[in-house]
Amino acid sequence: MDLDTIRAVTVARERADLGVVGGSCGVLAGGTFLFSEPQERLERLVDITGLGWTALSETPEGLEIAATCTLAEFAGAGPGRELGLPMLRNEWPGTALFAPGCRALLASHKIWRTATVGGNVCLALPAGGVLGAVTALDGVALVWSPDGTDRRIPLREFVIGPGVQVLRPNEVLRSITIPMRSLLSRTAFRKIALSPLGRSGAVVMGRREPGDRCALTITAATSRPIVLDFAEPPSSAQVHTAIESIDPALWFDDPHGAPDWRCHVTGRLAAQVAAELCPETGEPL
Repeated sequence: MDLDTIRAVTVARERADLGVVGGSCGVLAGGTFLFSEPQERLERLVDITGLGWTALSETPEGLEIAATCTLAEFAGAGPGRELGLPMLRNEWPGTALFAPGCRALLASHKIWRTATVGGNVCLALPAGGVLGAVTALDGVALVWSPDGTDRRIPLREFVIGPGVQVLRPNEVLRSITIPMRSLLSRTAFRKIALSPLGRSGAVVMGRREPGDRCALTITAATSRPIVLDFAEPPSSAQVHTAIESIDPALWFDDPHGAPDWRCHVTGRLAAQVAAELCPETGEPL
């Protein structure tokens, strides 16, 4: 779609070039959502792809994913894949959630090669598949503030409602870091939708860390990602109790699923994820 309100597009080459972001000036990365509908409040765009951020890089904390990393690059970082990092991906089993997170999106491979991790996270849509994956792995967002300072925000606190996140005016998402304990975790994934190619009705992603701490992350079914933490492998009864404790107002309601249906199927999916991660609990899949 042509954005006929845009009067200028500039390419950022350094952090100082982002000082104009905010108000009528928006951020351009992949642009797959930006150019999908009118953006009447915007008059200028700043293209952040010119900053040259490395898509995926190893840090002392874990794996840093640049906001400009494409979905294709993100999905390709699964176990056994080579991306030029100094280790094999099968040493990081937690990355197995990357590809199914992308597949939870209704998008062509053309979109995958253009859309970005940062765009999916900042859109804060309930069915944000990449948002779900990085939240399930306890990712932490690095945010650049206009005064030159940085903020680090856990992804589980980043989204507060459908399409609403905690970025302040003029702030830009720089990257997301997945901690090593999550990269070393076993994971499981379940998804359900009302139609084969429809928007996800409920997605549950789970991880079990080397120390047996477990977490189940619910997306698509709720208005924001919900993380259920367990100090040890949970039984199906514990999972059921945790699902029942979710605020009823958080179950999302749209043509892709009613709240009561979403609550019910999420409980079933969560029990399956827990059983896959924790077979010693003796619960059937």
